[in-house]
Amino acid sequence: MRLPSYASAALLVLLTLTACANAPARPGATAAGTGLTGDDLTWLRRDGFGLDSADVARYRKLGREGLLDAQLADRVPGSMPPQVVGLIHGFEATNTPLPKLLGDLYDAQQQVKAMPAGPDKDAANKAWQQHGNALMQQARQAELLQAAYGPNQLKEQVVWFWLNHFSVYAPKGRIRWELADYEQRVIRPHALGRFRDLVMATLESLAMLEYLDNAQNAKGHVNENYARELMELHTLGVGSGYTQQDVQQLALILTGVGIAPVNGKPQRFNPKVAPLVVQHGLFQFNPYRHDFSDKVFLGQHIKGRGYDEVRQAVDLIVHRPACAQFVSRQLAQHFVADNPPPALVARMAQTFQHTDGDIAAVLHTMFDSRELLASGRQFMTPTRFVVSSVRLAYDGKPIANALPLVYWLDQLGEPLYGRITPDGWPLDGASWTGSGQLSKRFDIAAAIGNGNTQLFTPPGSKTREAGFPMLSTRLYYDAIEPHLSAAARSALAKAESQQEWNTFLLASPDLNYR
Repeated sequence: MRLPSYASAALLVLLTLTACANAPARPGATAAGTGLTGDDLTWLRRDGFGLDSADVARYRKLGREGLLDAQLADRVPGSMPPQVVGLIHGFEATNTPLPKLLGDLYDAQQQVKAMPAGPDKDAANKAWQQHGNALMQQARQAELLQAAYGPNQLKEQVVWFWLNHFSVYAPKGRIRWELADYEQRVIRPHALGRFRDLVMATLESLAMLEYLDNAQNAKGHVNENYARELMELHTLGVGSGYTQQDVQQLALILTGVGIAPVNGKPQRFNPKVAPLVVQHGLFQFNPYRHDFSDKVFLGQHIKGRGYDEVRQAVDLIVHRPACAQFVSRQLAQHFVADNPPPALVARMAQTFQHTDGDIAAVLHTMFDSRELLASGRQFMTPTRFVVSSVRLAYDGKPIANALPLVYWLDQLGEPLYGRITPDGWPLDGASWTGSGQLSKRFDIAAAIGNGNTQLFTPPGSKTREAGFPMLSTRLYYDAIEPHLSAAARSALAKAESQQEWNTFLLASPDLNYR
């Protein structure tokens, strides 16, 4: 369906978005029918990926502090729709143990290697590459479905934050096969726990070991990639006082930290060495590959003794004040402001240090702060925009296909697991306000508002549920309409159909800023 006045309306919305780039927060009046103030709704929009009726109902029932406590304890009432749970559990990537996925890949690669050169070998090579791509898309869909329908919206945002903070690049090596395991068994279980445990979980994850090459780090063949990024991007930050010598020493400490063979053949270790082997699933510390010399790291003597060196080094890192400051600022930039208030970051860092890196406690300090609501409006990153638009438009109604969300993030330049460099996607809204970005957002808003998507068409099916979402719902009138800007009201007044009205609302600055 062609939207009437499409070009002029798009221009109006884009100019409005650009003009509002530094718009201050609007406290607004109490939303009719909800008993919620503008501050309440701003808090909710920062707390989750976007509003839906269930969020508002939980907030009214539990209150701000009650909801925050329930989220941080991961005991939020409610659950994902059974249809969505079924979608996630139906993916091979999420329901197949990682050893089997990698074992099957190994077998396929060995079969291809044994084939003579020719069309059949080329086709077999292509087949397992396509299988990896399918697993990658399934892992992306599973995470976006969790983000859109998970009842603990704060946790869902934190999971995305850590996936981005400890970023891995899907197309490299076997990582496509490992993504779902990385999200399900590495990031998600530790998202609200202690930061040290999260660092150790990522350190032992196959996806991280392969992405930053520590699987190749061995005595006599030292690779510094992971050691450098562990300090620069994951824990301490640039300019925090560590030196190149610290990087080199940490790389030596990390020698032998790698991956067990997936070929099914049993490994044999000398009886004197066997007690030093550490293995969790396919993670393995192999003492044969480790440099057992003594090291000096961050000014501390570390005796060469095996995997305990790694544990000691991580303890030294996460207990430095620079780690508390760095992680706190990253969290505040994601949730509060592009340039978060130093006083807030300082209080968060203090909580981090006093609680031994308790992530939930740091988040409580941030969400209980006055700065959360007083720091101005922040432009949404692509993931927030896409997920919040789907949450508002369908308000808990289960979709049948999350691939459109995956493709929209591709178009907006923020594909999940798609950042080739290990620094993760930019957290600040200012990085996402280019004119090309805004025009694509308008197109995506039109796709959702017009109903011309495949969201309700199961992959492979040709039948599609007809119709378009009705955004002028009670949720809209209760939680959005009372706080709309004059510019947004003017744009909506020019809509010539419900579909066009939907588009203007989703593309408006009011819903692109939070």
